[in-house]
Amino acid sequence: MNFPPATDIRKIRIGMDITQSELAARSGISQSTIAKIERGKISASYETVVSLFNTLEAMRHDIGKGLTAADVCSKSVVSIQSDETIQSAARLMEETGYSQFPVFNGTNPVGSISERDIFDLISSGRMIDEVYRLTVSNAMGDSFPVVSGTTPISTVAGMMSSCNAVLVSDKGSIKGMITKADMLKLI
Repeated sequence: MNFPPATDIRKIRIGMDITQSELAARSGISQSTIAKIERGKISASYETVVSLFNTLEAMRHDIGKGLTAADVCSKSVVSIQSDETIQSAARLMEETGYSQFPVFNGTNPVGSISERDIFDLISSGRMIDEVYRLTVSNAMGDSFPVVSGTTPISTVAGMMSSCNAVLVSDKGSIKGMITKADMLKLI
C-alpha cells in the first residue's frame, strides 16, 4: 500500500479537524511522537506511519456517525407558497442560486418545485408567458420527506437515493432542510 509522505499526516489530520491528542488516543502512538513526525524532526518507522494512516482512515469513516439531521441541516429554508406564480419561483431561483425549493401552503409543506418542473411545462408546448402566470401548485412535484431533528444522518443519507432533499422538523414545524450538497460536505 502506498502512503503519502509522513509529513502529510498533519495536513490530513487538520483537514479532518482532529487534534494530535485525539489521533494519539486512537492510534496508541504518543502525541509527542506525532508532533515530531509532523514537523519532520524524526524519521518514523514504517509500522508507525502505517498505523497513523490506518487510524486516520478509520477516523475518516467515523465522521458523520452520531450526527443527526438537526446537526447537518441548513437552518434557513428558502421556500415558496403554492399560490405564487411560476415567474416568482423562477426569480427566486435566480436570486438565490438554488434550483429547487419546498412548496408550502401556509406553514405546511405541500410539494416541491424545481427548474426541471418549470422546464417540463415549457417543453410541453406552452408559451413562456403562459407558464409564468401559472401558480406553483400547477407545476410542483411531490413534497420532500420530513424527518425529526433527532433522525440519524445515516438514515437521511439512505433517503437521499430517492429524493433531492429532506425537510427537518421540530415539534411539527419545519426548522431546516438537508440537500444532497449538504450531505456531500460530510465526506
